Amino acid sequence: MSGQSSESIQTGAPHTAAQKLAQHVVTTSLATLPPAVVHAVRNFTLDLIGVGIAGTRSPYATGVRQAAAKWGHGAEANVFATGEALPAPHAAFVNAFQAHALEFDCVHEAAVLHPFTVVVPVLLAEAQRTGMTGARFTAAAAVGVDVAAGLGVAAKSQIRFFRPATCGLFGAVAALAHARGLTTDQTAHAFGYALAFASGTMQAHVEGTPALAASVAGAARSAFVAVDLVEAGLPGPLGSIDGPFGYLSLFELETALAPVMASLGKAWRAAEVSWKPFPSGRASHGGIDMIQHLARLGLTADNLDQLTISAPPLIHHLVGRPIAPAPLEVNYARLCLPYVGAIALTKGDVGLTDFTPDRLNDPLIHQIAARIEVVVNHVTEASAFVPQSARARLNDGRVLEVSIEQLLGTPQRPLSREAHLAKFRACCAFGFGQANPVLEDALIEAVDQLTELTDVGLLGRLAAGILS
Repeated sequence: MSGQSSESIQTGAPHTAAQKLAQHVVTTSLATLPPAVVHAVRNFTLDLIGVGIAGTRSPYATGVRQAAAKWGHGAEANVFATGEALPAPHAAFVNAFQAHALEFDCVHEAAVLHPFTVVVPVLLAEAQRTGMTGARFTAAAAVGVDVAAGLGVAAKSQIRFFRPATCGLFGAVAALAHARGLTTDQTAHAFGYALAFASGTMQAHVEGTPALAASVAGAARSAFVAVDLVEAGLPGPLGSIDGPFGYLSLFELETALAPVMASLGKAWRAAEVSWKPFPSGRASHGGIDMIQHLARLGLTADNLDQLTISAPPLIHHLVGRPIAPAPLEVNYARLCLPYVGAIALTKGDVGLTDFTPDRLNDPLIHQIAARIEVVVNHVTEASAFVPQSARARLNDGRVLEVSIEQLLGTPQRPLSREAHLAKFRACCAFGFGQANPVLEDALIEAVDQLTELTDVGLLGRLAAGILS
């Protein structure tokens, strides 16, 4: 930036939420991160790469790659699995789409968002374009997740806009600003452009369309635009978060920002993130878990008369939709607890191959799904995922009941390393079309050594299938 442009966005002592968040972004380094946060960044970077590779098999991913190829030429960063070389913002767009397309990406439950889904594709594309050390990547990812999930946690009313895209954009801007070494003032102004570009409607969730993943992808690309504009000297609105027309006022009905701001540097949100053990909406995972438990108690697809899952309002809102008539759309199915519940009851699990046209329109699955309903329990907290309970009435009149207090994959019930790596390898095999242990091992080893890497671009190349 020129001296004149730099002076034009100097703002002095922080007083807005954007400025305070910017100060947190700039002052964080690998040395300030607790070991649990570094561990989480490693785990969920690998997890995100895996689900992004698998996402190349989304029925819409080819169309997304075809569209991105029209937006300009440049070979700065690679697309996961298929390997196309694109300008970094467009590679991040495609990779973020693929990372969310199969509903297999990790989640911060209290924030109701997928905080790594925008942050990691942006940082990997930037690393391939300009270079980045593992130490800087780790700190950038941690602060990106802090900002994204922090904004989600500050919301106390039911989700209205798709937070993985809206909050995810603010997180990606924070991560990219840290990676490029922006000043506190520049970072605060970049948040202003995050507000300018923030979008992501829950209507896509209601209808089950790929616009949901596309809004996440748009956030990834917009992060580059926001930071590039500020580096070019354009000032942004500093009340982007807590101003009268800032993010919280426009996108959320009820908020409590002060506790989040007070927790900066104390409560690291990356350590609060949960794995997704099943490739469906996170809100469906409690139901799948309980159905697996009921099956161990004797429930089968043949003896089920009626299954009622009682869950907090958020669960009903996100995945309580009834099974739709055939032909069932894949995005709708991933967000339909009766559908994935019927899959779990017939095969004992829900996996990447359970969303093919044959499975989506299997009459038996539809018959079982019609016997599964989701009702709202006594919980009133807007972002609560638990407690949940399930009551199965059998054809012979018996009743089986189970309940859960924590979802599988949470920090309280984490996946083991073996399960974590098994998920990663399954995603790689699904995305590439066959297992490739050499490539999988190379990615696992590189992420295990993340903080020591001198070139994080290696991860982007490996994720594209480039071993040399």
